[in-house]
Amino acid sequence: MWGGDHNHHDRIDRWNQRPASYRLQVAGDQPSGVVDYNMYTAFRTQFDNAADKDLVVIELSTLGGDPEVARMMGEDVRFASETEPQRRFVFLGKAVIYSAGVTFMSFFARSNRYHARGTRLMIHERKLSKSLVIDGPLTTCIAVVRATLNEIECSIAMQNEGFENLILGSNVTIDEVMQKAPSNWYLEAQEAKTLGLIETVL
Repeated sequence: MWGGDHNHHDRIDRWNQRPASYRLQVAGDQPSGVVDYNMYTAFRTQFDNAADKDLVVIELSTLGGDPEVARMMGEDVRFASETEPQRRFVFLGKAVIYSAGVTFMSFFARSNRYHARGTRLMIHERKLSKSLVIDGPLTTCIAVVRATLNEIECSIAMQNEGFENLILGSNVTIDEVMQKAPSNWYLEAQEAKTLGLIETVL
């Protein structure tokens, strides 16, 4: 674990000086990028370019987006972390880390999660907008309803898996997340640190 704030800043400065380190920015062309397939393409290109680096700092600022794309990006980080344990992958959140951005962050070990001062997080439940049309033989109607229910239950399971990863090693319980997430849970970076969701604020 790193020391006080001054030491944290010194360490970040040294990241930029180390030939074996790489800073990867995935926010796209806008200050707050949308987590979508365009972001994933940019992420993969930079991630692959950093294949020979021991330390990879992944910067992100986002208002959210597609949670499945966030999971794809996260799985890339998780796979590389497990297959190449000598490398370190660090998440650096800036300004806003909302929704799918938090999903992506949850794939990093808590000790590798950093936020710039003043960064805000927003944790919420997945949302579904779908019209269910019931029209036809009764047995077919039941199948349609069950299919939708299965879809919802699967999405809830994936959502809760992400919540569990997010709070691992923190002072936050899954019950607390489930209570606050439906109404959008906003956290300032320092509060996230106090709760143990991130390592520190830079």
